[in-house]
Amino acid sequence: QVQLVESGGGLVQPGGSLRLSCTGSGSLFNIMGWYRQAPEKQRELVARMTYSSKATYSDAAKGRFTISRDNANNTVYLQMNSLKSDDTAVYYCNGLTIWGAEFWGQGTQVTVSS
Repeated sequence: QVQLVESGGGLVQPGGSLRLSCTGSGSLFNIMGWYRQAPEKQRELVARMTYSSKATYSDAAKGRFTISRDNANNTVYLQMNSLKSDDTAVYYCNGLTIWGAEFWGQGTQVTVSS
């Protein structure tokens, strides 16, 4: 059974930082990444990284968020700095296997509020 399990969400004040983690099991993933979905908005890409550590960021994430991977532990991280209220959303881990199968984590809530 393939699973992606996220952790690290929570409540943070504007300007603060959070680090999200996602560990996969049951498969290796060619691409691992993070998406987010705010209330009444579509799910959008935040950042993703290939197995060889090539990263892609959304415009909203560039300069503030950093994605990284630990391939030995099938884990992807998202370090989020300078958080804004607009970053409030459910953050989902995403994994794409070498066979093209796509998997999602259950989501973790990030709330940026004073």
